Amino acid sequence: MATWFDESRLDDEQALAGADVRLRWLAESGARVRREAAEAATALDLALERAASSGRPRAVVAAGPDSRLVRAVLEPSCPVPFVAWPSPNLPGWVGSLDLVVVLAPDGGDAGTASAVAEAVRRGCQVVVACPERSLVAEHAVGRDATVLPVTTRDQLAVAVLMLSFLDRTGLGPSADPEDVATALDQVAIACSPHRDVSVNPGKVLALTLADSLPLVWGGSVLAARAARRVAESIRLASGRGALAGDAEHLLPVIEAARQHTVFDDPVDGEGSARPVLVVLDDGADDPVRHEQRNALTRAADERGVRVEVVAAEAAGEVARYAELLLSGTYSAAYLRIGLVED
Repeated sequence: MATWFDESRLDDEQALAGADVRLRWLAESGARVRREAAEAATALDLALERAASSGRPRAVVAAGPDSRLVRAVLEPSCPVPFVAWPSPNLPGWVGSLDLVVVLAPDGGDAGTASAVAEAVRRGCQVVVACPERSLVAEHAVGRDATVLPVTTRDQLAVAVLMLSFLDRTGLGPSADPEDVATALDQVAIACSPHRDVSVNPGKVLALTLADSLPLVWGGSVLAARAARRVAESIRLASGRGALAGDAEHLLPVIEAARQHTVFDDPVDGEGSARPVLVVLDDGADDPVRHEQRNALTRAADERGVRVEVVAAEAAGEVARYAELLLSGTYSAAYLRIGLVED
């Protein structure tokens, strides 16, 4: 069954009410970050005391399937060797000199529980963010093991809690939960369903994506991860294609687009959606990334491909990542609201 985008639904109270659960979840993103930080404050202090008494670890291992965000944040700046290890079995060299951190928002994954048990058995310093009454928590019992209790099952909020621990131990960049929560609150205000399409950046981007093939690019490591998550959200919301990748992967798609002219029929002109380049800008100033962005936008200009920039201005890398991620996720939610079946 064919679908089309009804722009009027973005300001229609009944259509927005039908998506209230999803929009409310997005709006409460900052509150969940604050809640996790507040409820785990005592356990976090204990983990920091143990980290101080143990000294700087030989290496940091992020275990479990949710380790990729920790890797994206720590790899560029961690002062000791860092490894992201999603496998249930830890690397053979990991031992008592190393720190193992684990994100387990739902706490029920058997493979993650196995990795935690192995880290405890080897005498590692272990810090686990998971629900207190969960399979993973049951295996995080030992002299050097600390559970940071979580309740929201929000991957971002749980990650921020762990990243704040790594920040305060000098192993990662700034990751103040309040900074992240403030950035998320600002996005929620700007993209609120009560703001009409003329002043709502989430709705404006949804309009741009409605009849297009989104190509989402982020220059830094964290912006690139946000780009992949945003593209995934767009695919889930629309059932249509959306690509995220490095500049060399997106350039061929832009260059293959037929030159756009004012005479093109918006429906039958090409028989397929034209690409639109969505740049996630977290303010990273790097000559290589600057040149990659110039190459993408130059190719887009030459082929008449539209370019949309989503910029983040929050304090700190993690807060800017969260701002970009939520901005793109809001747009995906509005895209879903506007799409109707013929």
